[in-house]
Amino acid sequence: MIKETIKQIFQQTFSTAPVIVRSPGRINIIGEHTDYNDGFVLPAAIDKAAYVAMSLREDDEIHLVAQDLHETFSIHINDLKPVSDISWPNYILGSAAQFLKRGIKLRGFNAVLSSDVPIGAGLSSSAAVECATVFALNELLGTNIDRLTMVKMAQKAEHEFAGVMCGIMDQFASMMGKKDHVIRLDCRSLDYEYKPFKLDGYKILLLNTNVKHSLASSEYNTRRKECAQAVTWIQERFPEVKALRDANEEMLDECVLPKDALVDKRSRFVVQEINRLLTGCEDLEHGHIEALGRKMFQTHDGLSKMYGVSCKELDWLADAVKENVSVMGARMMGGGFGGCTINLIRDEAIEPLIKTIQPAYEAAMNLPLTYYIATIENGTELIG
Repeated sequence: MIKETIKQIFQQTFSTAPVIVRSPGRINIIGEHTDYNDGFVLPAAIDKAAYVAMSLREDDEIHLVAQDLHETFSIHINDLKPVSDISWPNYILGSAAQFLKRGIKLRGFNAVLSSDVPIGAGLSSSAAVECATVFALNELLGTNIDRLTMVKMAQKAEHEFAGVMCGIMDQFASMMGKKDHVIRLDCRSLDYEYKPFKLDGYKILLLNTNVKHSLASSEYNTRRKECAQAVTWIQERFPEVKALRDANEEMLDECVLPKDALVDKRSRFVVQEINRLLTGCEDLEHGHIEALGRKMFQTHDGLSKMYGVSCKELDWLADAVKENVSVMGARMMGGGFGGCTINLIRDEAIEPLIKTIQPAYEAAMNLPLTYYIATIENGTELIG
């Protein structure tokens, strides 16, 4: 078990007892690329998590151990800045820096990190590490920061130290998750409500393409700019529109389509996706799993053809289950250009599906296909 392993390694390395925090990765049922457009999302925390063991030091040094990578890193608090040659320390250092930015005296600390959230699978492994770090430091420093503020601190860590201008969803889901529930989150107001997600007879199956195309972070930031451009054009005629969340397709027809067909396509996907999520929540409340599933297929189609963030491997997996009567819905999940598809599938159909799809994918794409059955768990918590 990861908890026992990192506790043992921590005590061997630092000769003291740590606090241990578990912070999960996340899935998102529907509502992709809507968070940075002030829209809605429907994420949940899962049973794959980052684990951080941590204790304070008597000096101002930070000593980190990435157990899975067999790497170490150290830095003085006064030198706290993003590291350019390796990425993993930035998620921890960026999280620690948020305490300094709030005027809190930061002490040196030791930390051992381990995670079973697959990296590059679109399950927000970085957000899990950021939330675990903020939560552990909050505990050790006795700063009594509320969870919502910790979510914002973790998000800032991603912006400032990892250079990815992510929306709030990943850190929110990791920190605020609740077992057997999804979170309907309004990304503008941060109002949220938990929706029961007990799918009798169904499971969430994640199929991992095992590819991460290098386009992911640069294209992500490009999509943000394209959405912002659409809003700027709409505001010339409708100044009350602050984000694509406030727009409708008639506004796009009038203000965006005549100016730029590509920007129109990008922004139209977001407007349609926000609507899909709101009606998808109604499907969930009424137990209409098939209707929700159909919307997931529509989302994938839009992400691929309109938003341009899919790839041939993701498209192959989504297409391969489209005609399978046991799969209610499937789509790519996360930023795009690799990672996983999320599939709502009948329990008894998982094994036969894997038996047929795994060799077919591997033959077609010359890549391994791995899979995870995700269960919905609690968010960030102290476990030792």
